[in-house]
Amino acid sequence: MKKIKLAYLAPEIPALSATFVYNEIFQLEQLGYAVVPFSVHRPAISAVDTKLADLEASVFHLYAQKKHVVLKENVLFFLKHPLRYLTTLKMLLSDMFRVGVLSRTAMGLAFRFFYSVILAKQLLKTGVQHIHVHFSHVPADIAMYAASLSGISFSVTAHANDLFERAWLLAEKVNRAKFFVTISEFNREFLRQQGCNADQIVVVRCGVDVDHFNCQKKTGLSDIPKIGFIGRLVEKKGADDLLGAAKELKEQGINFKLVIAGSGPLEGYLAELARELGLSDDCVSFTGAIAHSAIPEFLSGLDVFVLPCKKDNAGDMDGIPVVLMEAMLSGVSVISTHLSGIPELVVDRETGLLVEPGNKIQLANAIQALIEDEALIKQLTVNAISKVKKEFNLKDNAAQLAKLFEQYVTSA
Repeated sequence: MKKIKLAYLAPEIPALSATFVYNEIFQLEQLGYAVVPFSVHRPAISAVDTKLADLEASVFHLYAQKKHVVLKENVLFFLKHPLRYLTTLKMLLSDMFRVGVLSRTAMGLAFRFFYSVILAKQLLKTGVQHIHVHFSHVPADIAMYAASLSGISFSVTAHANDLFERAWLLAEKVNRAKFFVTISEFNREFLRQQGCNADQIVVVRCGVDVDHFNCQKKTGLSDIPKIGFIGRLVEKKGADDLLGAAKELKEQGINFKLVIAGSGPLEGYLAELARELGLSDDCVSFTGAIAHSAIPEFLSGLDVFVLPCKKDNAGDMDGIPVVLMEAMLSGVSVISTHLSGIPELVVDRETGLLVEPGNKIQLANAIQALIEDEALIKQLTVNAISKVKKEFNLKDNAAQLAKLFEQYVTSA
């Protein structure tokens, strides 16, 4: 069967914070799909990887288009396809009334409608038959209107921030999409509670390239146990709680080295917090952002990986962080929190340890339990590698997504 030609749209391609998007594109290309990449923005922090040169060169950045060009293209599209334009404009106006016609969200929808014409023109020009979108907020708005304008179908993968903090028109998007994917059963239930038709929603995990990691458990702890963290330095990642736990461990006389990798708006605050907590440079270090290609080496030097996620003040929280999968595949025991879809990956005392979000004492106790019990570490890491290979394998999950394209798009 001949594969359909796909368009892919995400907020930023190829972004360091969303490597799963471009890895999914590569997997689909290996399965025989031609994929045309689109990005809402130019990446603030681009991923660094030798295999990205061709992808970077081919990405079309929607918001890089000048506003006067966008307005001109809207007029031309209306003149060429008046019925499609007016039908989609009617959809937009209906959506604006649903969210509050004078609200900021409504104004955002109108803004994105104008840029959806740019996308629709490119979809028709490149001859794609379907567009798949990562994240159900801004990219889904643009794709939804572009699909109506171009007459092609669209589908969505929803993750975390796009559901928990920036959710609008979710029921409409689920109904209008050919299919609607999300990454966890937790998310599927959340969508159902938001009034979405759960029968239209499919769980497809975000996966990792199993071949990219050594999948071997460590032979023993380092003389000074090394604890690691990788993530954007924002509230929901919980790096401040990890520093609080490190203080507890230090006060108990436990020797360790904590390495925090990542950058973000809280970088300066966290460095200052470490000093206030009496955590010296020989105890805690900050490496800044690291390239995705360098993550396997970073993880291989750790004894414990900790990602103490929590809900931030705006209500945002993580889904199932890919970096947890990467640590588990690297044979490193992991600690995270009872939050969102994380327990679907990190099963407490089976594939890792879980604590309550924001609880520094529990977090310190969990770290201590691992660095003092090598038998527990061995048990957890064996189970963790098996869990990721079975349920979070990028190749398997890309194939599952491909089956959805074949079922819902080629049969249309």
